[in-house]
Amino acid sequence: MTIHFILNGEDMEINTDANQRLICILREHFDITSSKSGCLRGNCGACSVIFNGTISLSCLIPAFRLQGSEIITLEGFSQQDEYQDIAAGFAETGVESCGYCNAGKTLSAELLLQSSLQPAKEDFIAAFRGIRCRCTDPENLYRGILAAGKIRKRRIYGRS
Repeated sequence: MTIHFILNGEDMEINTDANQRLICILREHFDITSSKSGCLRGNCGACSVIFNGTISLSCLIPAFRLQGSEIITLEGFSQQDEYQDIAAGFAETGVESCGYCNAGKTLSAELLLQSSLQPAKEDFIAAFRGIRCRCTDPENLYRGILAAGKIRKRRIYGRS
């Protein structure tokens, strides 16, 4: 099956089995390694990507669903100014980065910040419900996101 989609802003075409998982396509065909093959059952969030504007688990997405879609991985997102805001906020508050949960943690933070530069604690909890991060204390992660929001606000509006 030939599938056309957008990956990190670029038009892509791949010929693959309709049931091939997105995680395998990303890793095997495009050398995308930020999405990790964790549990392969949708329980850990290590394979997170932004799929058509929402955080999604690439281990649960079959290739046939990719037709006409847009996928953003951590590799693509890391080329944007918004990534730098999050990286700076995480560094400022000492958010750990083991490498395993980076995609889920960072991409979820971005979608949360898109809805509010000062997200409520309840929104944070909901946004990170599917991310199993063992390297960062949730309270510290929340502080990191709030710091990233302040940094972004200064970058965009010139004030905090």
